[in-house]
Amino acid sequence: MPKKYIVRLSEDEQNHLQAVIKKLKGSSQKVRRAQILLKANADGPNWTDERTSDAYSCRVKTVENIRKRLVERGCEETLNGAQRVRAPRSKLLDGEQEAQVIAMRLGSPPKGYGNWSLRLLARKVVELGIVESVSHETVRQTLKKTG
Repeated sequence: MPKKYIVRLSEDEQNHLQAVIKKLKGSSQKVRRAQILLKANADGPNWTDERTSDAYSCRVKTVENIRKRLVERGCEETLNGAQRVRAPRSKLLDGEQEAQVIAMRLGSPPKGYGNWSLRLLARKVVELGIVESVSHETVRQTLKKTG
């Protein structure tokens, strides 16, 4: 089956990839991607995907994905990976809610308790209606941030 994504590297791209390999600049993944791209270059060695995957101890699909990413997104994103646009998860507590949790922790504990536990704080935060639901781990992370 003929290749759908053909790698054709410019002189500058080839020099950049060779510099990455020579200096071992960046992560091991970045160096391996640079090596794969140089061997997959249609104007250069033009190795098959099978030969490239054997040489660099990876799967054939990995070589195909690297070639596809180069054609669709360019050399820099192929080497370094895509940057995240936003955090993986939004925060459960906003600044005002965090302040209320901290203020509650600094106050005296309820009657019958010697001090605040994380689970007690989490229950009290839900009980007071500050948030609909919260885990003791979220409370721990909130308190840890403030030192």
